[in-house]
Amino acid sequence: MQHDDETDTITGHGRAIRDVEAGIERDFGKNLSYSQYLDLPTLLSAQHPRAVPPRHDEMLFIIQHHTSELWLKLMLHELDSARALIASDQIHPALKRIARIKHIQHCLTDQWTVLATLTPSEYAQFRSFLATGSGFQSWQYRAVEFSLGNKNPDMLRVFAHDPEVHAHLERLLHEPSLYDEVLRFLARAGHPVPKEVLERDVTAPYEGNQGVVDVFAAIYDAPLEHWLEYEIAEELVDVEDNFQVWRFRHLKTVERIIGSKRGTGGSSGVPFLRRALDLTFFPELYDVRSRIQDVTAQGYHGGEGA
Repeated sequence: MQHDDETDTITGHGRAIRDVEAGIERDFGKNLSYSQYLDLPTLLSAQHPRAVPPRHDEMLFIIQHHTSELWLKLMLHELDSARALIASDQIHPALKRIARIKHIQHCLTDQWTVLATLTPSEYAQFRSFLATGSGFQSWQYRAVEFSLGNKNPDMLRVFAHDPEVHAHLERLLHEPSLYDEVLRFLARAGHPVPKEVLERDVTAPYEGNQGVVDVFAAIYDAPLEHWLEYEIAEELVDVEDNFQVWRFRHLKTVERIIGSKRGTGGSSGVPFLRRALDLTFFPELYDVRSRIQDVTAQGYHGGEGA
């Protein structure tokens, strides 16, 4: 007869049970538990399906958006810190924040594949119960866009019903974006960032400036001499690229589920999402790429030099 602590001599595998070690805490009458630390009763009771009769797939839809909002909350936490750190010239810890933001973006993008398991027939069973609710009304998403520089004062009207959220977004509207802080840092580091860019109205959407393209062209022309600035620029390109991939996956997921239907919030649906692909946070970081000269065996464009 085989004892519990012996290996199965037929399969060669160990038993399918793990002993609870003596030192593992079991008494949570006074000690803080995992559930208490995370306030799991509140978190796990926040899902309230509305379909009548109940529809199995509505829980997927709700949890998909709950997890997205949690990731957005963390992204805002990191963006706020990154902006403050750059403003005080603490670039290395700011780059750590941006690195974490990039991983959060990957999580947000990857989870579209979970929602994509929702078929049109399944969504149609509960879509009407969203009424006028729409992801367009996510204030945290809007806060992320404001923090990155895509500002539109007219968006505040969507949140007029919630004074606290409206005030938060209005504050972000009047604060420098991540890109504003980077450009101000470049100026402090001695790069000739145009005065009109440094003194611009930060409540307005950022518009590209040829003088900023010139600044980045000089940095990209001699990356080893301007390594920190070069690294910041490429990190921002990563963030922008990740954001565009997220937008595209959002568009394609919506398209496969509702086709050409209008959005529940009143938008045109897929056409509205497609136009977002034309938006950019850091235009000069893309414009500068056409300025970078190809190196030939004789030097730049056949000129003298190595």
